[in-house]
Amino acid sequence: MRKLLVYLKDYKKETVFAPLFKMLEATFELFVPLVMAAIIDRGIGDSDISYVLQMGLILVALGLIGLLCSITAQFFAAKAAVGFSTKLKHALFDHIQGLSFTEIDTLGTSTLITRMTSDVNQVQNGVNMVLRLFLRSPFIVFGAMIMAFTIDAKAAMIFVVTIPLLAVVVFGIMALTMPMYKKVQAGLDAVLSATRQNLTGARVIRAFHKEEEETEQFEEKNGFLTHLQLVVGRISALTNPVTYIIINAATIFLLYTGAVRVDNGSITQGEVVALVNYMSQILVELIKLANLIITITKALACANRIESVFEVESSMRWAAKTDDVSEAGGLADGNGKQEKDGAEAGEDMAVEFDHVHLTYEGAGAESLSDIHIQVRRGQTIGIIGGTGSGKSSLVNMIPRFYDATTGMVRVDGRDVRDYGMEELRQKVGMVLQKAVLFRGTIRDNLLWGGADATDEELWEALSAAQAKEFVESKEGGLDAPVAQEGRNLSGGQRQRLTIARALVQKPEILILDDSASALDYATDAALRKALGSLPWQSTVFIVSQRASSIQHADQIIVLEDGEMAGCGTHEKLLADCEVYQEIYYSQFEQSEKKF
Repeated sequence: MRKLLVYLKDYKKETVFAPLFKMLEATFELFVPLVMAAIIDRGIGDSDISYVLQMGLILVALGLIGLLCSITAQFFAAKAAVGFSTKLKHALFDHIQGLSFTEIDTLGTSTLITRMTSDVNQVQNGVNMVLRLFLRSPFIVFGAMIMAFTIDAKAAMIFVVTIPLLAVVVFGIMALTMPMYKKVQAGLDAVLSATRQNLTGARVIRAFHKEEEETEQFEEKNGFLTHLQLVVGRISALTNPVTYIIINAATIFLLYTGAVRVDNGSITQGEVVALVNYMSQILVELIKLANLIITITKALACANRIESVFEVESSMRWAAKTDDVSEAGGLADGNGKQEKDGAEAGEDMAVEFDHVHLTYEGAGAESLSDIHIQVRRGQTIGIIGGTGSGKSSLVNMIPRFYDATTGMVRVDGRDVRDYGMEELRQKVGMVLQKAVLFRGTIRDNLLWGGADATDEELWEALSAAQAKEFVESKEGGLDAPVAQEGRNLSGGQRQRLTIARALVQKPEILILDDSASALDYATDAALRKALGSLPWQSTVFIVSQRASSIQHADQIIVLEDGEMAGCGTHEKLLADCEVYQEIYYSQFEQSEKKF
């Protein structure tokens, strides 16, 4: 939790004023029993109505001042807590965005969502409650005991016995429940993960008629969480009855002692009432303190879970600034002159895989093995292979979503690890397998590719992506609404819009990772033709399961089990690559020669 307190540094004033005004409220509250004692002893005892009214006005004034202090304290506490959680969420989101795909895969999306929502909200609530009650409750408890001693020391000894006894009960129950609340949060993680999975895959679940099975699994996780919460709830529920038994027993003994001392003339009736009121205040504040500690326990557990995300460091280190070509492209000789042989040899190379191997975190085997490819600028590269052959893994290394375990990936002759993130990502336009659109308008989504793009450039990108016709047909055109994840669009429309979004960027390297799978053959062919005639020279990587989508590429890379089974033109591979032949003839009759 200490590491997270840095996000409260801009709210120092609020973190001081909130408990300060709560202490003022508590101070005024401690004077109320004394005023009541005066009303009883002097006003009612002497039948002095004017004195009763005068003290009554003082009670009202104390109540109003206390209310004003309470509202002010709540304002400052809420401002600090909400500001703290806002900054924490921004920092957590920025940190997650800085993680590589490896760390995100390891942590899991569901876990990260829980950390950013439920856990941050629990911490926010904890900060709010601490600022309001952490000082107030102990102040009231010990303040009431001290005030009791000012009234009558002998009667106040009951407080000395009662307060520790109550503390043992309250803190004992808290000690039992604290570990359980941590388990409850872990159980909540499991339930949220199952819920997200079921909602995301609702159509698949229905298609395979797995509703009952998924319901049973969800009920099992939910039942475990419910059991934990019931156990914790039952133990916590003991707090009220046990404390009430103690406090009522103490009150009875206090009344008995008070009656005896009133009869002896040691104290007055009003003072006995004041002592009983102080005892009630102690009970209320100890219950509040117990609930506060439970809230703090939850907040600390959640804070530790958030800190664990902050402690995860990205396995990738990006260059702080763009290096000069002289620094990144080769070695300097003894006279300080640059040796240009390597740079000249690769200056026409857009992308190069230099004996690359890739092993995912926690994987037992390599996903890519000894990949060696050289791609010249302006070429179109087709990548084909069976499911799990490593096609996406290969292209994901170009924008450096993953780093090579061994070997090197170069873009424009430079190791991708020598680039700054922004510089490298500006060179590469990536269209992922899953077409992801964001809630807003078509224009909003396209401008992700270039915030300063003009309408003319947006329409050019839509035209090249074969999306212009359906966008024009929509009411509002570029300003037509897009639902979350593009649910109001068909699969083909979503894919074309994501391709257009990448084209708005005008990237030097365009990667289409099986991003035209929902397009019909005619649209797919038109798209490939448009990509070949882009007004800027772009190196295009097309990952596809369709042989027809990549057969006209300058080079075709055939992958099998993470290894290169072949590399060359369509004609060459069809002549001497068995893997390519198997893929091609499974889609076309052997008699058809689509060269």
